[in-house]
This record gives sequence, structure tokens and C-alpha cells, in this order.
Amino acid sequence: MFLTRFRVNTARPGARRLLSSPQAMHAAVMSSFPHILPSDSPAPDAPRVLWRLDQRARAEVLLYVVSPDRPDLTHLVEQAGWPAAAAPGNPGWQTRAYTPLLDRLTTGDRWAFRLTANPVHTIRRKEGEPRKLTAHRTPVHQMGWLLDEKRQQRLGFRVCEKPADRRLLPEGTTHHKHPHPGDRYELAIRDTRPLTFNKARGTDARRDRDKPVTVVTVTFEGRLEVTDPAALRRTLTQGVGRARAYGCGLLTLAPLSPATRPTP
Repeated sequence: MFLTRFRVNTARPGARRLLSSPQAMHAAVMSSFPHILPSDSPAPDAPRVLWRLDQRARAEVLLYVVSPDRPDLTHLVEQAGWPAAAAPGNPGWQTRAYTPLLDRLTTGDRWAFRLTANPVHTIRRKEGEPRKLTAHRTPVHQMGWLLDEKRQQRLGFRVCEKPADRRLLPEGTTHHKHPHPGDRYELAIRDTRPLTFNKARGTDARRDRDKPVTVVTVTFEGRLEVTDPAALRRTLTQGVGRARAYGCGLLTLAPLSPATRPTP
């Protein structure tokens, strides 16, 4: 497994086209793997190509890719990078082996994490109607989606709780009937963004277009504790939730700074 980082040159027209279309970005990412054909689909339990865009500032957008194979991002450098600055030792992106981190995950370890996901649930508007998939729209429900006990168990981690002396509210809730998870857990929402685009089907995109598709993406940051290393390895290599082709599902970990590590 490999983890790749590519800085997007937002001043280039090719970059703006990719950033405005999750379908175009997905196609560009998948074109980085010469042995993966467009029609290929991974087995349910197999590692897959995951990607995510992180915007640190208006002109600093980073593309992260986790993949079973080492990618070749030459075409992305030409379209949306700094091709004149590329050199044999610096092709315009950085790729590192991901397996060493995966292999050292241990129950009880704590990590900082970042995840862009598509939190959804099913609702039935009228009795007898089929249930419809819809996005969570409020921060309380979006956090509740990730904090769901069964979901965390499947993913192999639990989001850490804040120490009592760092909570602004008693027990971390706003009201006993309407608990708000934001002050109880080491969890924050950094960005919520609706992506709207036309999803073309068939060979003639001009003739056969669906209605516009909207995917609500939510970027979470926080701290987690490993509860099941094998399950967390699957999560890191297979993704979380839906809309993985549109930049959702990639969970990444970072070591906690010494100041934020729990006292033994």
C-alpha cells in the first residue's frame, strides 16, 4: 500500500477544471495506475484507490491518494502542477510506503485523524413509501453519524472523549433531551460542502444525462483510539461510507503531539 501527496497548482485552468468536477478528478486519479482499467471494480474486501482533497488555504490544495500500487502522476503534474519544476528526484508528488504504518497499529494506540465522508441515512416521508437515502445536514447529526457505536465498532476505532476539565458544558451536552456531541468528544467538523454535478451514463453523455447529483461532503478532524487493528486497517485501505469515487471515505492518521498525548 502507498500514500501519495500532490499539491494542486490552483492558478492553472486544468487544475480549476479538476477541482470543479469530482468525476474529472476521479478519472485523473484512476489514470495514475496503468494496470487498472476503467471497468475494473475491486472485490468487496480488497484494498482500493481512495482520494481526498484538503484545502489548507485558498491557494493551497493537497490531493491525497491511498492505493495498492505506486501511482504515476505525471499527467496531473502536466495538467495541474508545476511541470517546469519537476526533476528526477522530485517528480512533482511524494509517495511513501503505507504498509509500515498499517502494520504497527495496536489496540489502545491513539492518533489524530482526518476524514472526508458522505454522512447519509434513510428516511420514509410517508407510510408505505420506500425508504430514501438522504444526507445529514446539521453538524449534530453529522457528528452523530460518525459517533454511532456500531459504525465505530465496524471501523475499528472509537473517537476519544475530552477530559472533564476541558468540557465547556456539564457532561458535554446542551440539554438532556437533545445531546450535542461536539463538546464531549475530541471531534470537530472543519468543512461541509455540497458537490453538485451531472452524472452521465451510457456512451453518449450528451444524449443520456441524469438529473444533477448532489453529494454532501463533511470533513472531520479529531482523535481516535484503536479498538480493532485489523478492522482499522480495512478502514484505512477500503474507505468509510459512500461516494468514495467522489473524494469521500479516505481516513488518514497522524501522530499526536507530545502535548496532546494522554498521561500514562
